[in-house]
Amino acid sequence: MSTTSRITAAALAAAMGMTALAACGTSGGDSADAKTVTLVSHDSFNVSKSVLAAFEKESGYKVRVLKGGDAGKAVNQAILSKDNPQGDVFFGIDNTLLSRGLDEDLFSPYEAKGLQHVPAGLQLDKARHRVTPLDYGDICVNYDRGYFARHKIAPPKTFDDLIKPRYKGLLVTENSATSSPGLAFQLATVAAYGKDNWQGYWKKLKANGVEVVDGWEQAYNQRFSGSAASKGKGDKPLVVSYASSPPAEVLGKKPAPRQAPTGVATGTCFRQIEFGGLLKGAKNEKGGKALLDFMLSRQFQEDEPLQMFVNPARTDAKVPEVFTKYGATIGKPATLAPETITKNREQWIKQWSSLVLK
Repeated sequence: MSTTSRITAAALAAAMGMTALAACGTSGGDSADAKTVTLVSHDSFNVSKSVLAAFEKESGYKVRVLKGGDAGKAVNQAILSKDNPQGDVFFGIDNTLLSRGLDEDLFSPYEAKGLQHVPAGLQLDKARHRVTPLDYGDICVNYDRGYFARHKIAPPKTFDDLIKPRYKGLLVTENSATSSPGLAFQLATVAAYGKDNWQGYWKKLKANGVEVVDGWEQAYNQRFSGSAASKGKGDKPLVVSYASSPPAEVLGKKPAPRQAPTGVATGTCFRQIEFGGLLKGAKNEKGGKALLDFMLSRQFQEDEPLQMFVNPARTDAKVPEVFTKYGATIGKPATLAPETITKNREQWIKQWSSLVLK
C-alpha cells in the first residue's frame, strides 16, 4: 500500500535478480532470539516510532523489519525462502497475490484479537484464518493537476480516456509480474473490459505510449511529475498509484492548500485488501502472534492512514481529517472474485507481458 516512505523516501531472489532484503527497526538481533520478532514486508511498510515503541514496551519484544522491494517481489522471496523463513510475520500480501501465498502454504492459521471489528467482506480467508486483513485501499490513476492546467487539457477520468491521443505518452504504470499495484491495474482493466477484451485495450494503451517500470517507488517517486519526491525531474503526469496518495503530497504543508496538487481518475480504480500472516516455520511463533494482534489493534490501525495512506481494516478505527479531506472516495471500485483471480492470474500476467513488454 501507499505510505509516507513512498512519498518521502532485482522477481525472484538472486536467481532472478531480486535485491536483498534490507533490515531496519529497533533491533539488529537474529529472529531466533526469543525476545526479537521479525516482520517481513514490502519497502513501503511504515509505523510511527512511538506506536512501535509502545508495543515493544508492553510485549517485551524488539521488532526487526525486513523489507524486500515491491509487494510482488517480497511475496516471491517469501515463497522461495519458505523452508527457512526470514521472519515470523509477513505483511503486505494482498488480494491480487493472496492465493499464491496460500497455495504455497506460507502461513500458519491464527485468529488475531480484534477480528470481530473487521467487516466480513475483507476476511477472504475467514474459514481458516491463515491471513489477517489489516488495511484496504484503491489502486487508481493519479494525475498532476499543474501539468493539465498548464497545458489546458482536462485530466482523464476513465480507462477509455487513457487511450485517447491527447494523453499519448503521459502514463507510467508498474509491471504486473513484479508489482502489486501494476497487477491490480491490469485486473481493473479485466474487470472493465472482460476476460476476452482486456488484451485489446492494452494493445491500444501500448500504442498510446504507456511506460512500464518495475515497481511503485520508481513509477511514483521518479517518473511522476506530480510527486514531490521526484523534485521536478519526473516527466509523466499520469501514474498508477492510490486514491489515498494525494493527502501524502499535502501532509505537513502550512498553510493547508485548498486541494492536493495531485488528483485521482476515479473511473480507473481497483479495490486492494492487504493482509498479514504468521509465517509457517516461524522461529518466534509466540512473538509473531503478539505482533499480529498489535497490528490489528486500534492503536496500530489508527496509525496506518498517515503512515501507509491506507484505510484501516477495523471499522472502529478513526481516520485523520487530512486523509479524508484530500483523498478520493471511490464509491464503486472495480473488483474481481478471489477465485477468478486465482484461476486466471498467472495466465493473464503472461498474456500481459507478451503484449506489453515485447
